[in-house]
Amino acid sequence: MRYEQEFVDGLYARVDALRGDTEGSLTDALAQGDTPMQARLERDILVAERSGLLAALNSVDGSLCFGRIDLADGGSHHIGRIGLRAEDADRTPLLIDWRADVARPFYLATGHTPMGLRRRRHIASEGRRVTALHDEILDLGDETRTGHEDPSGDAVLLAAVNSARTGRMGDIVQTIQADQDRVIRAPHRGVLVVEGGPGTGKTAVALHRAAYLLYEHRDLLAKRAVLIVGPNPAFLGYIGEVLPSLGETGVLLSTVGELFPGVRATAADTPEAAAVKGRAEMADVLAQAVRARQSLPDPVIAIEHDREVLLLDDDLARVARDRTRAVGLPHNAAREHFEGHLLNTLTDMVAERIGTDPYDGSNLLDPSDITQIRDELAENPEVWAAIDRLWPRLTPRRLVAGLLAAPEEFLSAEDAAAIRRPVTRRWTVGDVPLLDEAAELLGEDDRVARSRAERERAEQVAYAQGVLDVSYASRTYEFEGLDDEDAEVLSAHDVIDAERFAERQEEDDHRSAAERAAADRSWAFGHIIVDEAQELSPMAWRLLMRRCPTRSMTLVGDPAQTAEPAGVGSWSKILAPYVEDRWVHTRLGVNYRTPAEIMELAADVVRAADPSFVPPSSVRSTGTAPWVRATADLPAAVAEAVRELTPEEGRLAVIAPRELHRALAAGLDGVTEGAEPDLTRDVVLLDPRQAKGLEFDSVLVVEPGRYGTSDLYVALTRATQRLGVLHTGPLPHGFAAA
Repeated sequence: MRYEQEFVDGLYARVDALRGDTEGSLTDALAQGDTPMQARLERDILVAERSGLLAALNSVDGSLCFGRIDLADGGSHHIGRIGLRAEDADRTPLLIDWRADVARPFYLATGHTPMGLRRRRHIASEGRRVTALHDEILDLGDETRTGHEDPSGDAVLLAAVNSARTGRMGDIVQTIQADQDRVIRAPHRGVLVVEGGPGTGKTAVALHRAAYLLYEHRDLLAKRAVLIVGPNPAFLGYIGEVLPSLGETGVLLSTVGELFPGVRATAADTPEAAAVKGRAEMADVLAQAVRARQSLPDPVIAIEHDREVLLLDDDLARVARDRTRAVGLPHNAAREHFEGHLLNTLTDMVAERIGTDPYDGSNLLDPSDITQIRDELAENPEVWAAIDRLWPRLTPRRLVAGLLAAPEEFLSAEDAAAIRRPVTRRWTVGDVPLLDEAAELLGEDDRVARSRAERERAEQVAYAQGVLDVSYASRTYEFEGLDDEDAEVLSAHDVIDAERFAERQEEDDHRSAAERAAADRSWAFGHIIVDEAQELSPMAWRLLMRRCPTRSMTLVGDPAQTAEPAGVGSWSKILAPYVEDRWVHTRLGVNYRTPAEIMELAADVVRAADPSFVPPSSVRSTGTAPWVRATADLPAAVAEAVRELTPEEGRLAVIAPRELHRALAAGLDGVTEGAEPDLTRDVVLLDPRQAKGLEFDSVLVVEPGRYGTSDLYVALTRATQRLGVLHTGPLPHGFAAA
């Protein structure tokens, strides 16, 4: 123990030194003023690198070193969250990053396959203090003993699964099992589907896979960023500390409802509306809605020009519309072509009227005359009013809001009634894929943006020229009366022109790749990880596939837990439209979270609906069976059960239908609830959908008869220690044994 403590002390001394050096170099870099362009680029790269390194050093202060492997040849390596090297000429490794190939035997070696090891040591610590050692002997012929032997090799794993929950997911870097390691280190190209029941660690595996891929493919993924998609904001808060604890901060965590820049989904759909909005057919509906806005005169549009009236009828406008559609551009990007066709049509009308020879019918106007007519028409407000009417500029928000306000033209009466709502500024999660689809269909007419950028650039150059002129005037005044030899002093205008001077004043973008990706709808991520992937609708998958053209993805979920009305559930149905059958499927079958007693009840509930259901196998039993009680006074019974189930250390979740939350919260002191509850509080009130992916020491499930099978399965499998069930109505099938 003393040796390991001294070694760990040395590691932290090295981390502290690196932190000090990094902070110093970062401060120096940021303090640099105006520098040449190349130096500025080098400075910005240095700032980004040092900022990332500093964030990693600051985030690994706990359990920096958690293991050691002793090799059969007498060597040894300490394993930790990040890699560290000594400050010597050889850069001697002090600590091996858990993701390095040399560290892999720490996770895979067994007595039957020792992989060159004679001993594996787990180092437990609190902060910077080593608290326990657990040794596994892998070379059975080695008689050396340390006094820290763990005969079963499970002490560290069981300590982790039995420990009190904090309201935040912890990493599993110390306890990664062999089947999990194979998933974490799988090749990153293509689509990997990781299926697993409750408690199998699939979410933790996905997060560690993100850290591993960033380590192995740093050059690629650090530039393109990794996106992790979770089911709700509470879940993202729950997992938010895992990757920083592994030294990785350049990852974007998001829900589907946050993947359209400028929109945050805060409203809720009915199940019927969510199901309709999530269908793949909504892409065709939106395309029809766009085409419907490309209208025709009914019957004509009268345009007054040069004291005459031009009549734009259905046939003439149809030709312009059809030619524009044939270009194949998105609606807004195609508008420039429509403008051109319509202006040409109107120009021909005017030219024919004023330039036709009355004797032979030929046109007497030359090309310059035709150009003048077109230019005059282009300045006529009535012409642009007609263009705006026939081919309006559209925004995704305006298009989708209009569709939802009046969907009858495009949907059946039943489906239209399900999604119809007044125009509102509040969006739902189901709206976000529609907005994204609309953005694809509409595209951008960037002429206004380009013009604005050119105007701003011209203003910057003019301002810079003014500064240089003032500098020149000041120099003339300052050196007036001196001879030429004495006045040979360089000023700003001698070494730089206005355009280069304006460039120097432009603001640099110091945002990380993840920050830039969050603000850019068209960003292409290097890899996407989706948790609870079975819940996403076909329209949500269209959105995600646009975000990753390379189809480099890890999908994590459990079809048995599909609860969303628009959820696809089947992996083949999700992936066939995009990669056909070119995807890899793997399954995690060991439940590390849920005790066998609780898992048996949860499995009975699912088997009542699906007799072929096979649950994951639990690694432990607590000897405490779940209890089920009927009550006539639900709020009072819940308050009493909370007092009974709340652990001395850890967290309790009350999982109840949303419509009961207000009444139940009134009788629970200090409870937290809402769309983004504080999961670090002792007691939290959730609905079943919010509980997805979370775990608590104790769980109280209220009114299970109001849940669907999938929601109930989720609710029953969140506890690591104790489970209670309260009901006033009939119990669902499967509760007979309890």
